[in-house]
Amino acid sequence: MRRNHFIAAAGICLALIVYATLAKLAGRPALMGHAEAYWVVVIERFSAYGLLGFLLSFLLPGRLKLACALVVAVAIGLEVLQAVTPDRDPRLIDVLQKAAGGTVGVLLAQTILAFLPRPPSQG
Repeated sequence: MRRNHFIAAAGICLALIVYATLAKLAGRPALMGHAEAYWVVVIERFSAYGLLGFLLSFLLPGRLKLACALVVAVAIGLEVLQAVTPDRDPRLIDVLQKAAGGTVGVLLAQTILAFLPRPPSQG
């Protein structure tokens, strides 16, 4: 049952990231208004992808490379899709910020998972 909760949470997180990434600038959600400082935007990106990486890591315990690859692929794919959105512009620095946040989220979750008790093996 817990796995279903992680799937739902990761799906909702991904949907919100897709919306925020591909929505027109006027419709994009903003924490501090539309004139927010650049560092706030960086923290938003890093945190959103960090949460996605964290959730993916719990869905894929022990699969560090796969979880990292998925979160980086999402970052790259959505940034490329911004090229077809009229008022958005894809930038390499954005991809790097998002990929870094996702990777940190994966590593944090994998660290937590390493210390959680494992269920007894059925053998």
